[in-house]
Amino acid sequence: MRWWWFGPSVTREELERELTAMADAGIGGVEVAYVYPLVTATTEFGSEVFLADLCFAAERAREKGLSFDLTLGSGWSFGGPHISTELAARQLHWERREIGPGSLQVPVVSPWPGDDLVAAYVGAGSLQELPESYERLPVVDGQVIIEGGDGPRIVLLAYARLTGQNVKRAAAGAEGLVFDHYSAAAADAHLRAVGNPMLNAVPAELVGSVFCDSLEVYGSDWTPSLPAEFARRRGYDLLPVLYRLAVDGPDAARIRAGYHRTLAELYEENFVGTCQRWASERGVPFRIQSYGTPPATISSYRFADLFEGEGWGWRRITETRWASSAAHLYGRMAVSAEVWTWVHSPSFRANPLDLKGEAHEHFLNGVNQLVGHGWPYSPADAPGLGWFFYAAGALDDRNPWWPAMPEFTKYLSRLCWLLQQGEPVADIAVYVPNEDLFAIMGRAQGGSLNTWREAARRMPSAIPATIRTTGLDYDLIDDDALAVTPPDRYRAVIVPATTMILDSTATWLDEVITAGGLVIVIDSTAEVPGALVVETEGLRDALIGGVAPDLEISPATPDIGFVHRRSPDAEIYVVINTGPATQTFGLVARTTMSSYEQWDALSGRVLQAGALNEGMELTLHPYEATVIMLSEEPIKSVSIDARGESRQPLSGPWEMAYGNERAQPVDLPHAWEDEAGRRHYSGAATYTTSIEVDAVDGRALIDFGNCDVLDGDAAEHGLAGPSYGVAVRGPVGEVAKVRVNGIDCGMAWAPPYRVEITDALRSGPNKIEITVYNTAANALAADKHITRLAAESEARYGRRFHMQDLDKAMATVRSGLLQVPTLVTQP
Repeated sequence: MRWWWFGPSVTREELERELTAMADAGIGGVEVAYVYPLVTATTEFGSEVFLADLCFAAERAREKGLSFDLTLGSGWSFGGPHISTELAARQLHWERREIGPGSLQVPVVSPWPGDDLVAAYVGAGSLQELPESYERLPVVDGQVIIEGGDGPRIVLLAYARLTGQNVKRAAAGAEGLVFDHYSAAAADAHLRAVGNPMLNAVPAELVGSVFCDSLEVYGSDWTPSLPAEFARRRGYDLLPVLYRLAVDGPDAARIRAGYHRTLAELYEENFVGTCQRWASERGVPFRIQSYGTPPATISSYRFADLFEGEGWGWRRITETRWASSAAHLYGRMAVSAEVWTWVHSPSFRANPLDLKGEAHEHFLNGVNQLVGHGWPYSPADAPGLGWFFYAAGALDDRNPWWPAMPEFTKYLSRLCWLLQQGEPVADIAVYVPNEDLFAIMGRAQGGSLNTWREAARRMPSAIPATIRTTGLDYDLIDDDALAVTPPDRYRAVIVPATTMILDSTATWLDEVITAGGLVIVIDSTAEVPGALVVETEGLRDALIGGVAPDLEISPATPDIGFVHRRSPDAEIYVVINTGPATQTFGLVARTTMSSYEQWDALSGRVLQAGALNEGMELTLHPYEATVIMLSEEPIKSVSIDARGESRQPLSGPWEMAYGNERAQPVDLPHAWEDEAGRRHYSGAATYTTSIEVDAVDGRALIDFGNCDVLDGDAAEHGLAGPSYGVAVRGPVGEVAKVRVNGIDCGMAWAPPYRVEITDALRSGPNKIEITVYNTAANALAADKHITRLAAESEARYGRRFHMQDLDKAMATVRSGLLQVPTLVTQP
């Protein structure tokens, strides 16, 4: 879990309590993030007190079996008071002036403090008829020299200026400029000022990794060494042609591509490489979310030790797929994702099913380690719900449904472990045309400096969606990765939206075809001899005709996905229903194995087994995952046939008590929000009834019912931006704990919402107690304390954050037993 320390204002008593709560819940570790104050900070970032608290937390984490990771700075992106203007992030700024035919000598002045004139140009034309080309103007003794001309002209001035970006969400004492991520000197200065004191205070043996969050150095496209580095790497001078960043014309695409590729290389070598070397010298791994600005590529990850992504959505190109592809290409067994960012916003609305559903999306994107976003440090005496982060789920023990967390983390841990076995299987490589992306990016052209974003814009989401729904999986691949990728690794390579192909890439694609692979060119003008040329709409037919499905799903549905790992003696498939409806389908695996087992991903038990030639049929409930294990082992057939299942509604009479209050008669279905004075109640309530059973023979379960699909789009459900939420309402709002005759039987928190009670049920009368836990959204909707804290923080420290959509807290919320449970018996 990412563990936010606000202020920094922490006490060691509360640090220990929260670490204990995490360990008890089955969370594997913490990643400490130091962010803005919510009250007056009790110390400053980097102070001796702060560093001592870090060491205390690391020692206690080790005692409790938790990993402990450190973020290499406060807020986003790295910087602070130790960053001078010489080391700060810079950007190009362009100015156009129309002049007449006369000669001029213009003094070089700074439009803004810190601006430096990089180059000046003149071209024939006007602001209405802009020049198509320019000549560089000389600068002599601090003046731009402009000779006379024949008519109106445009003077184009390129300034390097500070971006002015200060560290976002900074803790007290961490305020300052963001540093230049293209400069090794700037990275060194930051590591000396921030990294060294941290690792001097916290011994390396206590640190799992040091971490850099997503790159958000907004607008940064310049560094003082860029002209010299460009000439050294690209083989020609930059300044005579720099104007082509802002002016179309001959060679503009080539120049822009070379410019942004140079920025990417400087980022890789001077930031990522510098951090990794420093971390290695200090005895810890360096983990990074390598996307955003600067323009990181997939292969930029290779300069780090551990790769991480974020972003859910398994049928489109996400930052998660960016990271997992890099891990597969560069041989990293584990690849992580920041998960649950903005989950079912605002904070405290998410339930375990939301968390499960989004985690599945990351698994389907090739991830096998999760970093929850996150756990907000909150003092025990904080008013109302306490402290929480402005833009994330608050995933801690303040959630009433927290008793289900140990079972949930066990579920995720089982799948993460399983997905780290063997090797990933992907039949398709999707080429990311970096040269084309570099040629169109940049603020001067109205683009971003984010290579992932430009790739997602340029490459239709129909391409990854078609690959996945055709029973295949894929890696993204770029030019640099081809040097470590054998041409026979993939069965097919897709080249989408490409106009420029490097000679080395063209050679590799030719070798793919020679090795018997299929190259499919889509919506591209680049010529690839021997390739199959199709439109996006023809990709499915091309794949079906050229690549046998890894896992054929019949009938095909866009909601069923899978991820495949291969070990020497087994094939492992995790098959997931990502949609709101129950799905029944058959599976045919492309394998030489003879036998299969289906495992329940929640309990680990075998559900069915048999010979593959007899066929496999699955039924998956909404947002349910299962594991298919293929092997050559002889397997005795096991069937999940219910064999005459009988059902008896538990119609009552029922009593219900909120918390420790006195029980009252109640009719089911029952929603707390419908009762007077209970709309903002967050907590627990226990429903009680009794049943007579003649005999106990076979399995017995309590079935709480099916999910109801939520109609409407995400906005109607109160979801905003990148927020994830399942599109169903469960029969329980939100978690049900079952006790029969005083024996704890288990919890229901996800479809199929069943709890086995066989061992607790007996002949004769039986007492059934169902304790329901809801979310803290009800209490959040009535809590004004966080709004007051945010306002007081802004008055004291300036606006460092804006709370997410708290007005949506109660959207679609329903708590209680929302259907009549059923006793199910299976002989």
